[in-house]
Amino acid sequence: MGYLLDTTVAIDWSLGYPGVKEVVERCFEETDLLYTCDVVTCEALSGGTEEERDVIRRFLASLEFVALDPDGAASAGDLRRAAGRSGGHSLGDALIAALAERLGATVVTRNAADYAAYQIPVLGYGST
Repeated sequence: MGYLLDTTVAIDWSLGYPGVKEVVERCFEETDLLYTCDVVTCEALSGGTEEERDVIRRFLASLEFVALDPDGAASAGDLRRAAGRSGGHSLGDALIAALAERLGATVVTRNAADYAAYQIPVLGYGST
């Protein structure tokens, strides 16, 4: 089993958010299969200070980068449609959920509710 770390983890890591260090350490203790993806990289580096983005870059570099293939992208569309696009289910969350599903991975996030409609394993921390 592996873990796909959501954008919240990368941002919270850079900010020293309570609980993030413990959840990341737990994941690393359980497996060396910790993943990131294009959605997380893009979202995490879209804000913050230069120093915070440098911390995020170093953090993401410690993870294995994975991406969806065309069938996986289609699966993300299916998941998003089934969850109800207008129900606040973001494209990014659907892509992350589909990738986690294809990897057999658990999504690690501070926003567990964002993934509830996708029926995938989630490990929440902080104010989930």
